[in-house]
Amino acid sequence: MPRPILATIHPAALQHNLARNRQAAPDAKVWAVVKANAYGHGIERVFEGLRSADGFALLDLDEARRVRELGWRGPILLLEGVFEPRDLELCSRLDLWHTVHCDEQIDMLAACKTHVGHRVFLKMNSGMNRLGFSPARYRSAWARLNALPQVDEISLMTHFSDADGGQGIAAQMACFADVTRDLPGERSISNSAASLRYTDAVVASDWIRPGISLYGSSPDHPEHMAGDWGLLPAMTLAAKIIAVQDIAPGASVGYGSRFVADAPMRLGVVACGYADGYPRVCPTGTPVLVTGVRSRLLGRVSMDMVAVDLTPVPGAGMGSEVTLWGRAANGMVLGIDEVAQAAGTLGYELMCALAQRVPVQVGD
Repeated sequence: MPRPILATIHPAALQHNLARNRQAAPDAKVWAVVKANAYGHGIERVFEGLRSADGFALLDLDEARRVRELGWRGPILLLEGVFEPRDLELCSRLDLWHTVHCDEQIDMLAACKTHVGHRVFLKMNSGMNRLGFSPARYRSAWARLNALPQVDEISLMTHFSDADGGQGIAAQMACFADVTRDLPGERSISNSAASLRYTDAVVASDWIRPGISLYGSSPDHPEHMAGDWGLLPAMTLAAKIIAVQDIAPGASVGYGSRFVADAPMRLGVVACGYADGYPRVCPTGTPVLVTGVRSRLLGRVSMDMVAVDLTPVPGAGMGSEVTLWGRAANGMVLGIDEVAQAAGTLGYELMCALAQRVPVQVGD
């Protein structure tokens, strides 16, 4: 039989989370962000759950082609735009909308030959300092694009650096509003955190761009848990216990003897390790669900195995299911953000780091 570890993708949760984002922004259209192979979930696996979105936003042309091959005929947006002139030909062939964030991309458009105008999203660097034109140069970039016969329609966009934190979005909102005040075109400014946390950003958005919230992770953890926002986990990672050890006081567990028992105890060895994408840095105490009952990790994560405490579940043993994150068979949920916090990272990274060797199924 195959090694007993499995990731399950939940289309119903994706559909629910999309609806939750629509509820937060009832007057806006929704880009479902499926970059990074749908945050590690798989574009083909999430498509049915997200197909009621108004458009799909992603990064590269191969992902765009895959969405088209699934039968999607609506808008697709390249969030980083094109990387070389020949990409514009494929944009025309696949009917892709694309971001423009630098002079070089405008130069590519000016030099391309096309019979159908391009739909572009002109990006402002309002404070993130990654991509986009500075506020001082934004209007001149808009004027250059507007003068090109290769451009059909220009939308306006920016990206918040602190929508999930204490600094907030007020300064970037004011900057964007001031510079674009009398420019025509739809606006896209709200990511997951802005859509859920800030009514003003939602009101100013013709398009919202939820990413992490679609997959059931809180955009501002630990201030809010996913459940606080009404989000459901879209991925469950579960494995089975493949061995049981009864250890005496003073016995250690795993490499480096990081955990030492202070009383007799029973532990389960689980078929999951860092080669499966589970963070090696998760310490003793990282939460797990054993047959749906909350327990904890013991000792250091190995390449192929972890040890879990069976004290809260004396009936568990060989073959019992352990949920590393997501929804257990009894309906109990372990949020991916809790595991990520124990590892000193974010739920985004855990989703995207799921290893290829882990089999994946589409569930309910």
